Amino acid sequence: MLVVMAALVVYFDTKGPSLKNSTSLIEKQTYTPLPVENPELQRWKQEASRRTEYKSSGRDLFSASLPPPPSTKIDDPPKDPGPVVPAEPPPPALPANMKFFGYGTIPNGTAKRAFLSDGEGVYIVGEGDTLVGRFRIIRIGNARLEFEEIATGRRNSATLDETGAPP
Repeated sequence: MLVVMAALVVYFDTKGPSLKNSTSLIEKQTYTPLPVENPELQRWKQEASRRTEYKSSGRDLFSASLPPPPSTKIDDPPKDPGPVVPAEPPPPALPANMKFFGYGTIPNGTAKRAFLSDGEGVYIVGEGDTLVGRFRIIRIGNARLEFEEIATGRRNSATLDETGAPP
């Protein structure tokens, strides 16, 4: 069996394609360079990338914990905090007497409606409606009403007040 295998290997080795035939195919092809507009190196880009330095923020990218806060020495004079940035105004609130006391849907599959009262009147609004000309209702949830003040675009939410329901 080994003699037969050796004979087959010698037969296919002598009858197979030779290197002379395969190199002649390569010589016959013509070389066509890639269509590059400007093949010169752009040295200014190389120099700009060489001059760039990495500046670490001090945080270990492979650690889930935050780095310790920078230590402040007692002997150091306090630094000037710079210009005072005004604090962001508080989020808008519904009028003080306005209460979100419930929500409901109509059986034909329309959007939820929120029920709000201001002590005397009851307001029924849907998502996208305006309330008292100042607020746009964004979303009505099971326990929360999200709204936006129209003039400023600031958003806030009101929680369901079960004691605010009218009699």
